[in-house]
Amino acid sequence: MDVITGAVARGLAALNEYDAKRFLSEFGIPVPREKLAATADEAAAAAAATGFPVVLKASGTTLLHKTEVGGVSLNLKTEQEVRDESGRLLRIPGCEAVLVQEMVQGDRELVCGLTRDPLLGACVMFGLGGIFTETLDDAVFRVAPITTGDALEMLRQIRSARVLESFRGQSAVDIGALARILIAVGEIGLRYKAIRAIDLNPIKIRPNGSPVAVDALISLLPQAAGRD
Repeated sequence: MDVITGAVARGLAALNEYDAKRFLSEFGIPVPREKLAATADEAAAAAAATGFPVVLKASGTTLLHKTEVGGVSLNLKTEQEVRDESGRLLRIPGCEAVLVQEMVQGDRELVCGLTRDPLLGACVMFGLGGIFTETLDDAVFRVAPITTGDALEMLRQIRSARVLESFRGQSAVDIGALARILIAVGEIGLRYKAIRAIDLNPIKIRPNGSPVAVDALISLLPQAAGRD
């Protein structure tokens, strides 16, 4: 039983972030190095193994918007900082574990997602991400499945397309890798009818131009078939 079918069978409304990323990585979507920890000591050990600085996130199937409950701690540089913050996060209602994640460097943030239109079905979205997703509303949509040509056209069509070029001494975005993420999201939407939506926000661009989905949300439809 795959993770989507299993989650639907358990009546979950969404995957936790860790499970969502593991699922997405099976389709070639790049995600950061990370590990779940049940205790503060486990989190400190995971952070040391990952290498500092790290990000900590409260993890739980009901914690869909972690920043709203103070569930994210950035740029932690010592094991003691990780222990202290882990203790705080584990006290947040709904927190089941702490996600210890590498601190991905890069100034550019993009977004990719999947929505289900009542008439058109699975649609892929791409745009400017991070804190600017709702503020600037710079996004484009295509009905899945999408081809490489479709994906490349989507990248060119956002108003902020220049952000994909060389930026503040950082390399241009790996357009091929970014296009493959869009194509994969469309494929997932077509194969797994139980998925209501996918939100990869932000997709952070490393200084070398490679994209990585540092946050991911997969929400599910109730009592749906997991896969065609």
